[in-house]
Amino acid sequence: MHEARTILPGFVVLEGIDGSGTTTQLARLARRLDSAGLRHAESSEPTNGPVGRLLREALSGSFAAFPETVARLFAADRGEHLAGAGGIIELTAGGTLAISDRYLFSSLAYQGLTCGPELPGLLNASFPLPELLLYFELDPHTAMERMASRTAFEIYENLEFQKRVASAYATVIDSFQDSGMTIVRIAANESPDSIEARIWSSVKPLARGLATSR
Repeated sequence: MHEARTILPGFVVLEGIDGSGTTTQLARLARRLDSAGLRHAESSEPTNGPVGRLLREALSGSFAAFPETVARLFAADRGEHLAGAGGIIELTAGGTLAISDRYLFSSLAYQGLTCGPELPGLLNASFPLPELLLYFELDPHTAMERMASRTAFEIYENLEFQKRVASAYATVIDSFQDSGMTIVRIAANESPDSIEARIWSSVKPLARGLATSR
């Protein structure tokens, strides 16, 4: 159980192990929101900013970085993602639904394994929680099968590590069960269309509520 945190209205996060389908469904959700005429902005972590680009290089294995360094880089990138110009806080304050593919939960799961839970917990303790968390649950074997066609893999994208991440994610998400944010668990082995419909039923009321409150 975590201490009480600020919930950021209009902020939606998609989380899940590599290959669980968050990126695909983020694109589908964006199309739905466009069709409905609802203001929205999509992003991902690591971001495309300077710190995020450095992180992506580390994750690709192009240079070796200590696990603690990676954890700190994720937190720095997240701070810019939230509070930087055009970031999530600014977007939601202006009535735009902000949707991110990954957020602090992935740091608590991934970096919690690579450098222990204490540092990621400390680095992410002050960040607000999203109003809605969409957690994609998928067997690691299935996830790795989906990624089989990739030509390049990140340092964490192997079956044994993904098994550990899946277990860590479950523990992390459960720890936020009474945090005040809405958690929707997505069975990521279902068809893309059924997953899209489930996500839309969760996001549509939130997006419309944000639009009418401005």
